[in-house]
Amino acid sequence: MNSKKSRLWTNDFVVIFVENFIAALSFYLLMIVMSGYAMSKFNSSPSEAGFSASIFIIGGLIARLFVGKWIGQIGHKKILYAGVILSLIMTLLYFRVNNIFLLFTVRFLHGMGFGITTTATATIVANIIPMERKGEGIAYFGLSQILATAIGPFLGMFISQYGSFVMIFATCAIASSISLVILPFLSSLHKMELTKEQLEKMKGFKFNNFFEPRVIPISVVCMFIFSCYSSVVSFLEVYSKEIHLVDEASFFFIVYAAVILVSRPIIGRLFDSKGENTIMYPAILIFTAGMILFSQTHHGYTLLLAAALIGLGFGAIQSSTQAISVKITPQHRMGLANSTYFAFSDIGMGIGPLMVGFIIPFTGYRGIYMLMAVFAAVCLLLYYLLYGKKAMRSKGVRHF
Repeated sequence: MNSKKSRLWTNDFVVIFVENFIAALSFYLLMIVMSGYAMSKFNSSPSEAGFSASIFIIGGLIARLFVGKWIGQIGHKKILYAGVILSLIMTLLYFRVNNIFLLFTVRFLHGMGFGITTTATATIVANIIPMERKGEGIAYFGLSQILATAIGPFLGMFISQYGSFVMIFATCAIASSISLVILPFLSSLHKMELTKEQLEKMKGFKFNNFFEPRVIPISVVCMFIFSCYSSVVSFLEVYSKEIHLVDEASFFFIVYAAVILVSRPIIGRLFDSKGENTIMYPAILIFTAGMILFSQTHHGYTLLLAAALIGLGFGAIQSSTQAISVKITPQHRMGLANSTYFAFSDIGMGIGPLMVGFIIPFTGYRGIYMLMAVFAAVCLLLYYLLYGKKAMRSKGVRHF
């Protein structure tokens, strides 16, 4: 295979990287402040505030169920345009929200825009990455979300401290506008040519037309890991105020992202050369250790050390599980594989804030985060049972 075919950083890869970054930026910027916004603006209870974060994920989940089926038939670029435009409209509507129920509606529809956009970007990138560099390519693509994970929450907490929620919504609107402006620079992507047999199988409301069964086991693992992680994202601002570490918490996701930026390329290459189990078992253990430290932190340096451990563990889990999903799926079902993977991840991200919001009154913040650490540790066994032992038996089949 020649070097041209093996290139990762093509024009299309860069455009999709930026599109995914902007979508994730808006998600994390709003996710980190939404619970506090709902509680301060509308005097909402912790459970209602958690739901204002969770309903975004529910919207994304519903959108993914249909996008995965349609993306190969309608065309990747048209689907991406639909997601970007819907997201832009919803960011503008935040300025008009004047009650909690309207906030729920806007968050739900914004979540749908996010779900459409990110499913399209993940499917496009899975098709343009060279086959022999899938793990590495997806690891690099995942950096778009990691950068957003650092910049979004940092901006959200910084603006909420020194500015206003209106400024946060304006930042999201500007980012969404940029996303729409750069989209025409993406090359024309042709609709995937499906065979007559494949088209016939896609008809009707059958389970396999909305989910990719091969991806479900690893997606279930993701669902539990993401639920633990979302508890950190959605209540970090409130938790940091309770433990009097607000200034240090502003740098939580900067440290988190820096660790991933350094480790991600290495993890991608190890995935391609050594296999998924080499990454997943240590990553889950490191993530669990980070959650334990996060739950018991009393000082700024321990909070930032927790950020580093959570970043190293969660970042490795996220990129490796997405690469696994691509690895085990036929190309013509790649859209369904991505929608299935993200749907389960969305469920985890949606369950986390809602569950934490209900339990906090009984356990307090430290108690709930220790419970999340136990939850993460159980995922070690869950991964082994659902996927790890199968991967161990298939050592000889590691490359794409």
